Amino acid sequence: MNSTFDEVDFGYATAIANQAIGLMSEQTVPPTPNNFEVWFNYSCGASLALKKAIDILIGNKHRFDASVNRDLFLTYVNSQTLDRNVANGLSGQIQTVITSARDFLKVAVSDSHSQIQALSDVSSQVEASADPKLIIERLVSELSKAAIRASKLEINFAKTSEEMDKIRDSLQIAEKHSNTDTLTGLANRRALDEFFRISQIAAMEQGEPLSILLIDVDHFKKFNDNFGHQVGDQVLRLIAKVLQERVRESDLAARYGGEELIVVLPATDLGTCSEVAERIRRTIAECHITRRATGEAISSVTVSIGVAQFQLGESIESLIERCDRALYMAKRSGRNRTVTESELDRELAAS
Repeated sequence: MNSTFDEVDFGYATAIANQAIGLMSEQTVPPTPNNFEVWFNYSCGASLALKKAIDILIGNKHRFDASVNRDLFLTYVNSQTLDRNVANGLSGQIQTVITSARDFLKVAVSDSHSQIQALSDVSSQVEASADPKLIIERLVSELSKAAIRASKLEINFAKTSEEMDKIRDSLQIAEKHSNTDTLTGLANRRALDEFFRISQIAAMEQGEPLSILLIDVDHFKKFNDNFGHQVGDQVLRLIAKVLQERVRESDLAARYGGEELIVVLPATDLGTCSEVAERIRRTIAECHITRRATGEAISSVTVSIGVAQFQLGESIESLIERCDRALYMAKRSGRNRTVTESELDRELAAS
């Protein structure tokens, strides 16, 4: 088990383990390794987000079935392991800079002790009424050495500060790249998962709705086959621009994969999300693109959209699965339309 508790006191770990097993028994959670890791982390308070999620589920008397248990592990435990690996890499870089600065400080402290001793010798010469000229020369020499040491120390720490600034800038760039899809400029799957986890907790805590819409470009393969992949990329960038203009700052638009894009809308119910989806669909249908190389006009772009609303305790995978089924229904019904998960229910009831 990858845990921050590998080196804790045996008695404490045993008590936490017993508490976790007791809670799992109360909630009828099967004692699998993944489930145990979730509840061990919950019992010792290793993750505030995990504790909030489980407390809300218990408070709402939600059943911890196989789907919920899997979602809790993937969302709050497995992802933390990946984050720790990234943090460890960062820690190594910073530790190198700190070690360099510490070594220089040791030398500076040692030099300072030598200087203090030298100044003490000068003081003894003064008390012994030695030649004033020699004393002044010695004092000037020691003060000059002190000034040189101080200058070296300042230069060294300026370099150290520059190194830390470089690491900080590199981290900011790396974080942006790691969270951004290079083609569309939208958030990528990593950023999507993190945003959803935060929105999921907020929705459960505040009792607010949370919805998503999933977009797929109609006949996308034809764009690539007839005009080339550059035009296909141009289509995706066009849709990404529409999303950036049509969603709120509190929402997140991301590229989910291939020609599929997704928007997460906190504090938004199914009906409102469907209205947003329709505005996006109509805006895209009104757009026209031309082939940049030749200026040739290309047929209008249309999209199909599925819409679904978050259910208490579920993971983004479960939510997207329902949304994807609604999207498939939109494709099946003729494309260039929006379908919500409620229409899936009506179709199922009619059959």
